[in-house]
This record gives sequence, C-alpha cells and structure tokens, in this order.
Amino acid sequence: MLDKRLVIITGHYGSGKTEFAVNYAVKMKNSYSNVSLADLDIVNPYFRSREKKILLEDMGIQVLDSSINNQTLDLPALPAGIMGSITNLNMKAILDIGGDPVGARVLARFSDQIKMMDYDLFYVINGNRPETQTKENVIRYLKDIESTSGLKVTGLINNTHLLKDTSVSDVELGHELSKEVSWEIDVPIRYESAMMNIADKIVSEEIKAKLFPLNLYMREEWMS
Repeated sequence: MLDKRLVIITGHYGSGKTEFAVNYAVKMKNSYSNVSLADLDIVNPYFRSREKKILLEDMGIQVLDSSINNQTLDLPALPAGIMGSITNLNMKAILDIGGDPVGARVLARFSDQIKMMDYDLFYVINGNRPETQTKENVIRYLKDIESTSGLKVTGLINNTHLLKDTSVSDVELGHELSKEVSWEIDVPIRYESAMMNIADKIVSEEIKAKLFPLNLYMREEWMS
C-alpha cells in the first residue's frame, strides 16, 4: 500500500507523533526528491519538528515553520508556505498537526483545499498514555479530531512506547489495541513503529509486516 502524496500526522499529546513525522520525512526523502515537513502544532510547545529545521534541511527536506522566527514562542502563526505544500503536486508534503481537537482546528482552515487533494490522515496511538489506553478513548479522540477538522482518518499508527524504557511487550500491547480500533472503525493499521533497538527484537509477523523503525531525532541522549 502506497501512501498518498499529502500525509497528515496527528495523535494525542504524548503519542510520539512528531518523532514519527520527522522519521517519516527522512524516509520519504529516499523516494522523493521534493519533500516538505510543515510544523502546524500550535498546542504543544515541546518536541516540535521545527526544532530540527537545520538538521532536516541539511538532508534536503524543506521545513515549514512558524512565520515568527522564535522557537520558544507558542503563538498560532501558521507557516507561510503551507498552502503551497498542500497543493503542489510535485511535492511529497507532510503535515505535523497538534494532537487534540484544538490543534486539529488548524486543519479546518485548510480542509476545503485538502479535500481536493489525494491525502492520508494518520492517527498515532500510544497505548501507554492514560488518555488512550482503551479502544473507546482512542476512538473518542480520533472522532473528535475528524469532527473538528472535517477530514477522515485513513490509517492508524501503533507507536506505543515508554520512551527509553520501551519493551517489545509495549509494542505488542499497542498492536492489539490498534487492531481493536481498526476493526471497530474499519480503518487499517498503516505502520507499527518502534525504536531501532526494539524493532530488531520483534518476532510477531503481523507487526513486522508493517514495521517502521525509528531513530530518536527529537529527544537528546540525556533525556529520559
């Protein structure tokens, strides 16, 4: 299954959506000459993709960040080039969206244009977060984001982790939860992500079939 040209990534706070978005952009650069990553997270002041702008641009990835050139500000200033990335058919565009219905309001501003494009909206699930440990809660947050943005989720990403304390069993737990959600709402699991050292230990063929190994770009080595 090939992802669409325009990929939107969202998920609840603490799901690891930005880490996935950055890794996804890096991987897409192997297949596309023109890749952009837009940081549209106006909710979470931490671990934003814009913080790795220099690193990503050195890799040839265009980073669309706030029009206010200050990474410490948390203002709803949207990237000036966002509309171009949405509509440019020659660009592999990735949008990193705030992880709750408030953050999803950003999407609502562009929903008419996005609906005219071939897009994927991926919802990142971390089954170890208190707010998303049950099928019912995951679906509730997912539906809230759909309702707020006016867009439909097309794929699920199991990114269940406990940062550097993550084990294979955490990924397996998230896999089972993601399967329950998938069956309930008829949306496929698109990726099963895990840090490199954990990905190498996974034996489940179901998980390995959609495995997306992650590098830690957003968290420095000294962080827990």
